[in-house]
Amino acid sequence: MDPVRAIADAVLYEGYLLWPYRRSATKNQRRWTFGGVYPRAHSERHPDDRCTIRTECLLEGGEDAQVSVAVRFLHVVARQVLRDGRPVDELVADGERHLSWDEAVERELTLEAPGRTPVGIAAGRQEEQLPGGAIVRSWEALAGSVEARAEPLGGGVRRIAVEIANTTPWEGAQREDALRRTFCSTHAVLRASRGRFVSMTDPPAELRAAAEGCRNEGMWPVLVDEQDRTVLSSAIILEDHPRIAPESPGDLFDGGEIDQMLVLNILSLTDAEKAEMRDSDPRAREILERTEALTEDELMRLHGAIREFGMAR
Repeated sequence: MDPVRAIADAVLYEGYLLWPYRRSATKNQRRWTFGGVYPRAHSERHPDDRCTIRTECLLEGGEDAQVSVAVRFLHVVARQVLRDGRPVDELVADGERHLSWDEAVERELTLEAPGRTPVGIAAGRQEEQLPGGAIVRSWEALAGSVEARAEPLGGGVRRIAVEIANTTPWEGAQREDALRRTFCSTHAVLRASRGRFVSMTDPPAELRAAAEGCRNEGMWPVLVDEQDRTVLSSAIILEDHPRIAPESPGDLFDGGEIDQMLVLNILSLTDAEKAEMRDSDPRAREILERTEALTEDELMRLHGAIREFGMAR
């Protein structure tokens, strides 16, 4: 996989579902906590939940460079189980249990800077038939906009700005309802055809003032490729040039944890706990099946690795 895409996917699904990866777990009762762009009506009542987010960074030496922007987020999908046409909490069909809960689908929009594109996703519904019942997946409409600008600052430097706004109509008081009309886990990937993006974490002295003048609201940009022509901006503050550990067996939706600890915790679950993990979410099932299939050598690789040697003084 493209290493930039791997990092972006890790950000997209950070906190999607946390250990112990079960619907009943207390920490999974409040999901979609990173990078939300909420309906304005909800944000007016809860100012910490933004309805607009913005990122700005500097591109050096790319006066004529094309800058493409990809904005990605998760759209909450309600998964409702039906038995004989009536909503139920769970259904067993052909020996397999199905639970009502929430999932998510990936959304992506692309544009060039300068440019503007609307967010217009219609409400929808899909039905999956089961013996004695069905699974209905439904999602609410989303509306908003993504705008990208490129402002010359002189000396071959441009300020690239991306603003993402949620204008979805909403009336209500419950956060869970607002989440169905939220751009969850939102982030942006900026790519330049030429030039180099400037590190916003450690800009060169001659560009420090220009970097300090950049506005980043609800997002933080970091360099993510060797040529410094790609920036990932998200709600999660990363170091420049982050990477996925090659020893990692796969995403566990918690990049701040130690893979070995989570893997051992999964393997130590009881059969009943594993059954609930398997039934809670398709992605949780994939984690369980992947973990149980790890070989002894793959488990040993999770003990740790030395990346480089240096002299200790």
